[in-house]
Amino acid sequence: MIGKILGFLFGTLLSRNLLGGLLGALFGHFFWDKKRNAKPPLSDEQRQKIQRNFFETTFTLMGHLAKADGRVSETEIALTESLMTKMGLTAEHRRDAIQLFKQGTSADFVIAQTLAQFQQVCGASPNLSQMLLVYLVNLAMADGQLDEQEARVLRHVAGQLGFSGFAFEQLLRMLNAQHAFRSGYRDQGHYQKPAIDELQLAYQALGVEPGVSDAELKKAYRKLMSEYHPDKLIGQGLPDDMVKAATERAQEIQAAYDLIKKSRR
Repeated sequence: MIGKILGFLFGTLLSRNLLGGLLGALFGHFFWDKKRNAKPPLSDEQRQKIQRNFFETTFTLMGHLAKADGRVSETEIALTESLMTKMGLTAEHRRDAIQLFKQGTSADFVIAQTLAQFQQVCGASPNLSQMLLVYLVNLAMADGQLDEQEARVLRHVAGQLGFSGFAFEQLLRMLNAQHAFRSGYRDQGHYQKPAIDELQLAYQALGVEPGVSDAELKKAYRKLMSEYHPDKLIGQGLPDDMVKAATERAQEIQAAYDLIKKSRR
C-alpha cells in the first residue's frame, strides 16, 4: 500500500497528470509493496522443523485414517509401504515411519493435538496443508472406495486445516478425477478409454466445467501447477523425499490440460 501511495505521488509530480500518477502507483506496488511483503526464505532450522513435523503428521494420520473403518487393510499397509519405498527412506527412517503409523492406529491417539501442532509449525503454507490431504486421500482410496468413516476423518482434518466443506469436496473430486485420468493411461501414455470419458475426466481434474473459456481454463491450470510445483513445495519445507506425490499430481494436471487444449483446436 505504501508503495502505491509513494508511486502515485512521485508519478504525479514528475508527469503532472493523473496517468503518470497511476503508472507510478503500479510501479510502486510491484517494486516496493510486493518486495516488502515477500516472505523471507526458510532458515535451515525452520526447514528441518517443518520437514520433521510434516513427516510425523503424515504417517500418524495415515495410521489413524487406516484404522477409521475398524481395521487396517492389507491394501492400506501395502500403499504405506509403497510410499516408504518411493521415498527411499533409510532403514532408520523407515522404522520411524512404521512406529508413527502404529501410533496413529492406537485407541488413545489424540488427533486434535497432532493437527494443532501441524498448524503451528506448517500452517503458514496452505500448499503443505493441501499436500497432507493429498497423501491421506490417496490412502483412503487405496481400496478403490471411500467409506463413511474415512470420509468423516478426512472432513475433520480438512476443517481443522482451514478448508471449508465446499473447498474440501472440490479438492476430493479433483483428486479422484486426476487419479482416474492417470489410471487410464498405459505404457507410453496412450489413453485407452473413450474420448468422451477422457475429456470429462480431464476437465474434472482441473476443477472446471467443459464450457469454461480458454482464459479461465489457463488460469485454473496455472493455479494448480503453482500449488503442486515441486520446487515451490520444497522451498516451503516439504521433505525432499516426499515430493513425489506433488510431482505426480503436476504430471496429471499437465496431461489433462494438454488433452483439453488438443480437443479445442
